Amino acid sequence: MGITPSSDKPQIAAKPRAGKPPQEPRASLSRSLQKGQQTRAAILDAALRLSSQRGLEGLSIGVLADAMQMSKSGVFAHFGSREELQISVIREYHNRFEAEVFMPALGEPRGMRRLRAMLDAWLQRMSVELHSGCIYISGAVEFDDRPGPVRDALADMVKSWHSALHRAIGLAVDEGHLLPDTDPPQLLFELHGLILSVHHDARFLRAPGAIERARVALCRTLERYTTPAGRALMGPVPADGAAAASRAG
Repeated sequence: MGITPSSDKPQIAAKPRAGKPPQEPRASLSRSLQKGQQTRAAILDAALRLSSQRGLEGLSIGVLADAMQMSKSGVFAHFGSREELQISVIREYHNRFEAEVFMPALGEPRGMRRLRAMLDAWLQRMSVELHSGCIYISGAVEFDDRPGPVRDALADMVKSWHSALHRAIGLAVDEGHLLPDTDPPQLLFELHGLILSVHHDARFLRAPGAIERARVALCRTLERYTTPAGRALMGPVPADGAAAASRAG
């Protein structure tokens, strides 16, 4: 016959494990993370605006804290250093550039239409940045002879964009829209040179009609490399750059 344990035997309550503080409720932790992400996004917005006015070198934890009406320690908590702040601004700029210029073009068929979509969107963004500035270009002037993580981050972003253009040019050759002997690095060099020219003339010299002149020059540059099949997809090439520029100015 088995022995039945006494029902009135006192039960020993389990002791909580020492050394582990009570866990924060999951919902509260999620709200805290979301608030932190929103604050960081707002700081980056302000940092991008300041960078366009002062350049990356004019950006500091203190200047940004004043603009955000935050403490320096509050801004520092999100980035940790001035250098990391500058790198974060470069990455955010690149993400926005990619979203506006590169990603929409992927919806176009590979070849001339995709290449033209990338160039048109690039020029459109440039026309907007005449007032705000292009971090790719201004940053290159600031950091061209200053090795370090900030320069490396900026160069990596520019190279990433150039690689995307290089691939688009190569695909246009493969599709028979550009001449088979087209040298992608040479064409890329020429196209990028035109973008640098319009930034110089429009932003620095305030030359009227610079955007329209650039549009004409981009079309004419492409036309020299384009096959009849590619020309049919390219659209009309402006015949008179001076007239187009005078109308725009």
